[in-house]
Amino acid sequence: MSTTHANATDPETETETATETQAGHSAVRTLLRLWPFVRPVRARLFVAAFVAVLASGMGLVFPLVLKWMVDGPVADHDSRGVWLGALWLLLLGLGEALLFGMRRWLVARPLAGVEASMRSALYRRLQRLPVAFHDRWPSGQLLSRATSDLQLLRMFLAFPLTFLFVNAVTILAGVIIMLVQDWSLGLVILGPAVPVLAVCIVFERRYHLVARRAQDQVGDLTTVVEESVLGIRIIKGFGRHRSQARAFRELSRTLRGTELHKARLLSAIWAAIVTLPELAIGAALVLGTVQVADGDLSAGTLVAFLSTALALRWPVDSIGFLLAMSQDAATATERYFEVMDEDPEGAGEVVPGAGAPEGARGTARPAPTGLAADKQRTGEATPPRPGASGAADVGRGLRFHDVSFRYPDAPAGSPPVLDRVDLHIRPGESMALVGTTGSGKTTLTALVPRLHEVTSGRITLDGHDISALPREELRALVAVAFEEPTLFSASVGDNVLMGAGEDAGETELRHALSVAQADFVHSLPQGADTQVGEQGLSLSGGQRQRLALARAVVGKPRYLVLDDPLSALDVHTEAAVEAALRRVLADTTALIVAHRPSTVLLADRVALLSGGRIAAVGTHHELLRTNAEYAWLMAGAEEKTDHDNAGSPHGTDSFEEAAR
Repeated sequence: MSTTHANATDPETETETATETQAGHSAVRTLLRLWPFVRPVRARLFVAAFVAVLASGMGLVFPLVLKWMVDGPVADHDSRGVWLGALWLLLLGLGEALLFGMRRWLVARPLAGVEASMRSALYRRLQRLPVAFHDRWPSGQLLSRATSDLQLLRMFLAFPLTFLFVNAVTILAGVIIMLVQDWSLGLVILGPAVPVLAVCIVFERRYHLVARRAQDQVGDLTTVVEESVLGIRIIKGFGRHRSQARAFRELSRTLRGTELHKARLLSAIWAAIVTLPELAIGAALVLGTVQVADGDLSAGTLVAFLSTALALRWPVDSIGFLLAMSQDAATATERYFEVMDEDPEGAGEVVPGAGAPEGARGTARPAPTGLAADKQRTGEATPPRPGASGAADVGRGLRFHDVSFRYPDAPAGSPPVLDRVDLHIRPGESMALVGTTGSGKTTLTALVPRLHEVTSGRITLDGHDISALPREELRALVAVAFEEPTLFSASVGDNVLMGAGEDAGETELRHALSVAQADFVHSLPQGADTQVGEQGLSLSGGQRQRLALARAVVGKPRYLVLDDPLSALDVHTEAAVEAALRRVLADTTALIVAHRPSTVLLADRVALLSGGRIAAVGTHHELLRTNAEYAWLMAGAEEKTDHDNAGSPHGTDSFEEAAR
């Protein structure tokens, strides 16, 4: 597991290359992609920006009050006027504080809603993205986009977005005030503007790349932490905690170096932005003092001018970290939309009559579409839908028509995983799929519920091409149970009933648990309401597999795809599950990946998959007599079964005895 993080850099390498080619692009263009999420709360954000401008404007009134006090009450020794001026300054300070507090109140709730809506949109997109996407992307990279990146975006919308505008308005208004008071001193203050602008442009380009690198490294670090937690039993079992700790330290050290690089860039721009204006203020102070001494400028005007310049220090000094936060937000936006821009399942497909996005259909059964809808309107008979009865077996059931498959990221010129597979499973028939490890059995089963799309050829259910069926309808017809059972942090009942409709209840749950021989559930502390914990690791492998099997059969599916569903069961439990499964298989059409002879005997016929092609189809006994590869596979499985059952009074002495 210590090398897992190396694979996590593949998407990062792709995105970093794209980032380098776009380094000169404006962050504004990237950040504008947030507008659809911000638009519903735009009114409050505009009001908040206006309030912040008012608050900042009050800060520019302070120097004018000071000028009046110095040239008036102070010069005239009018104590009442001084107290009046002090009262005005106090009221202005209170007003400024109240307005800034109002701005924070205005943006807090809507921006929390923006973050929540963006996170929900990302989660929905992740659910709709094909399995091939999830095979390529490390989970830590996706988690960091849903957490830390969205937090950066909320911070940007709450602070830099407003204050980049507010500070720009404040600086512009302050410069105008200073030029009106004394244009020569105003030009001295404006002197650093050009070099500061040049420094900001250079900083933006360099900081963008470093910020992107840091956020990708956070994703890699998240991946390592997540895998270490989920694989803690393996790490402890093999004593690999030191190697995992080294891998974590290496990534942490790399991230630390990147963050220090960001800090150096930020300190450089901050030094330039702070130093140059300070030098200009110092020069203006000297020149203004000379003018006051010569009688060309009043003391009040000089005080007001310098007070205005000092009031602009915060808006100018903040440019550095506001730009840094904006660049962090821009790279977070890029990373967010890298996922959102991925094509979901079915993108580009033309489903006859489909008038709404797939995700908008909900859980209701789709209405007849295309040819079926036309015939329904005209009163013509429609072809039988998958699972219907009354048609000849030819063309019905589950059929693979010259199906080939190659993984999208496979090297060019590599042989396909599946090569022109032709297979027919008749209605109500169960077919065992047998083959050596790596022959493509699991890949073939994943094509039926369209977890992957065929490269060429087609798959039909009762003559209907599955690519023309809405995915909700297809997956309501086909239930799956994989060799590696996945359970969620929910109750046992909730995990099992995921395979049924919303109206399923206690009766269906009990029946499914009975079929899967999962009666151990009733002895758990809260029965079916017991929380199984993350990944179901509080249960044994056999218990998890039985719950996964119960989830597959609870909805009484018309088509059942089982990928070696009994591999983790002991021989006695396996026999009981097989006896119950025979009753289920009598009412469904099933494709079963099998390794054990006893599982093969569940099926009516057997298909041998070899080299990505169907090498032979027949009954078990036919293939034993006529196919050497199949006989060899079964002999190996028999030897393993005999070895596993050695010493057991209920064990099988031979494969033929098991067959009987």
